[in-house]
Amino acid sequence: MENRKIRVLVAKPGLDGHDRGVKVVARGLRDAGMEVIYTGLHQTPQQVAETALQEDVDVVGLSVLSGAHMTLVPKIKELLTEKGLDDVLLLVGGIVPADDAEKLRAEGHADQIFTPGEPLEKITAYIYDWFKAKSNS
Repeated sequence: MENRKIRVLVAKPGLDGHDRGVKVVARGLRDAGMEVIYTGLHQTPQQVAETALQEDVDVVGLSVLSGAHMTLVPKIKELLTEKGLDDVLLLVGGIVPADDAEKLRAEGHADQIFTPGEPLEKITAYIYDWFKAKSNS
C-alpha cells in the first residue's frame, strides 16, 4: 500500500461557484506526489460519493464556501458509508465556523477541517500521516 500514490478526490458540492482555492489545493496535492481527481463545480452529494467509489480513492476533500457544510458534509459521509467507503479520509476546506467544524468532527462527519490560509504543507502532511498510519495498521 505504501508504494502507490495516494488517490484524492477533490469536489465542490452544492451551488458554490468559487473554485480558485480548490484548484490551488488540488495542484498542491499533486505537486506533493498524490493522484488528484477534481470533479468540478456543482456536484451533488450522490455524484461525489459515486465518483469516490468509481475512482477508488483514499481521500475525499470537499471545498465548501456556500455555508451549506452542515447539510452537505453529513450527507456525503452517509453516502460514502452506504457505499462501503467508511475507511476513506473525509476532509473539508472552506468557510466553516469553528463551532461547526468541531461539531462535524465530533459527530464523525469529517475527519479534519482546513480553513482559508492553512498552509498546503499542513494539509499534505495530515494526509501523508493518516495514510502512513492506515498502511501500518
